[in-house]
Amino acid sequence: MNRDKFQSIAKQFRAGRITINQFADQVLAREDAGDSADAETAVQAKPDSARVGFDLDFARQVRCGFPEVVWGDHKSPSTLVSIARALMDAGQPVLVTRVEDATGRILSSHFPDGSYNALARTFRIGQNADMPGSVAIVTAGTGDLAVAEEAAETLRWCGGAVELIVDVGVAGPHRLVEKLDRIQGRDCLIVVAGCEGALPSVVAGHVDCPVIAVPTSVGYGASLGGVAALLSMLNSCAANVAVVNIDAGFKAGYLAGLILRKLNQKGRGGA
Repeated sequence: MNRDKFQSIAKQFRAGRITINQFADQVLAREDAGDSADAETAVQAKPDSARVGFDLDFARQVRCGFPEVVWGDHKSPSTLVSIARALMDAGQPVLVTRVEDATGRILSSHFPDGSYNALARTFRIGQNADMPGSVAIVTAGTGDLAVAEEAAETLRWCGGAVELIVDVGVAGPHRLVEKLDRIQGRDCLIVVAGCEGALPSVVAGHVDCPVIAVPTSVGYGASLGGVAALLSMLNSCAANVAVVNIDAGFKAGYLAGLILRKLNQKGRGGA
């Protein structure tokens, strides 16, 4: 490859128009194709795993309870397809998070049995073994649904069932009271809220289970992209509230899955 062509590709990368994987793809493909006009075809035909490489942790389920989950952002579709196939070949269910629409369509075309949730930005193939248990995801408003759906898809992949209870924010306190019969008696709750992030504390005062609080980046300027909700939740006076990062629906769903897993182990006489 001559200097001009290399600098052209590097300029696209610096401008944020292509990812590091795509940068490597184009450079290597041009070398493989001898700088011919069909260099782009060579990129598509050659799997990323052969050039960029990845090292999957197939033993993670034994150590940590669930298999490895794939972060989809900043990975090319061909890389994600290769990773998903490798996980399936190992007999492990697949969960890819932060998947944009175009990539979701490509994954769906390769894996018709998979499930793409555009709102959650997740792609899922199969799930872990079913786990009895009762988890509800409670949102302050419909603006928090994307994060709540990511948590729900994660928990489904873990093998847990989940009920979504939407739009019970503190601006209308009667809405929470009206739904307490659906909220109480759970093994675990995930409470998703933006703005001032007050809902997890209010919910936690009504229940006897762990409450996983998820701050979202929903709110006006002083919400600081979810920082205000995060700090409010960290300062909760309710003793049963634990907090994950801003917009981290995946983390909340995974933690709820681990709680169910431990409860089921104990129910079967395990440790």
